[in-house]
Amino acid sequence: MRFAISYSTAAGLDPDRLVAFARQAEECGFEGMYLPEHVVLYPGAALGGFEFPPALPYPDPLDCLAFVAAATRRLLLGTAVLLLPYHHPVVLAKRLATIDVLSGGRMRLLTVGLGTLPGEAEAMGVDFGSRGRRADEAIEVLRLLWAGDETGVSFAGEFFGFDRLTSYPKPHEAAGLPVHVGGSSRAAARRAGRLGDGYFPGGSLTAEERAAQWELARKAAVEAGRDPGALEYTRWGSIDMSAERVAAFAAQGVTRIVVSPFSADPAEQHAEMSAFARRFGLS
Repeated sequence: MRFAISYSTAAGLDPDRLVAFARQAEECGFEGMYLPEHVVLYPGAALGGFEFPPALPYPDPLDCLAFVAAATRRLLLGTAVLLLPYHHPVVLAKRLATIDVLSGGRMRLLTVGLGTLPGEAEAMGVDFGSRGRRADEAIEVLRLLWAGDETGVSFAGEFFGFDRLTSYPKPHEAAGLPVHVGGSSRAAARRAGRLGDGYFPGGSLTAEERAAQWELARKAAVEAGRDPGALEYTRWGSIDMSAERVAAFAAQGVTRIVVSPFSADPAEQHAEMSAFARRFGLS
């Protein structure tokens, strides 16, 4: 089992605090660090029963991860989730490859999702109903550009099209970057199986629905001619979770658990991370 940690910017974006958190996570032995994304919020924006405060700070996760990369040496860099329909994949391919090169190959926990706020899609000029198809195409474009050589690559889709483009730099020591799929729907599970390198479900789902979605992802991989055994399975966990709970996750096929500190106080966050690391022998 691998363990990663998520950083919340709800208290604001303080560069010293961000770096201290990342360095502590690295020192404790966490595999990687995740940041969330919202491009914009607005009064009344809500997910389930939670209404987002309009002034809740959501800095750009890729800019933050580049900043973290410069202050760390081993920590893998992740998003949970990057709202893929709101990024042009031609620009995104270069941004991600650049971070990967500058970090020495650590942009490895990219998780993409669709977004759930209609107003956010409208602000970005994206049709809310077609964002799934747009994300599918974007994943194809990212991989095509990363794998292409100096002769260029071409693409003709519903949303994106180009002829004989070259995109450099390439990701560090690889033809491409892993793309994990996040979400809490069966459509997300199928997308993970068809196109993703892993599935990272969120949401408040029953144990039965989670198991059904993971099996659906594996089935979709088989139907697409892909190896279901190569799919990574990431889940949210609690920073106070027990060894028994981790074993139960492993029995469900989970390969990575991502936790978040309960406290907003930096000193208490560090204590929580250290206690977790000692409990599972991370460092």
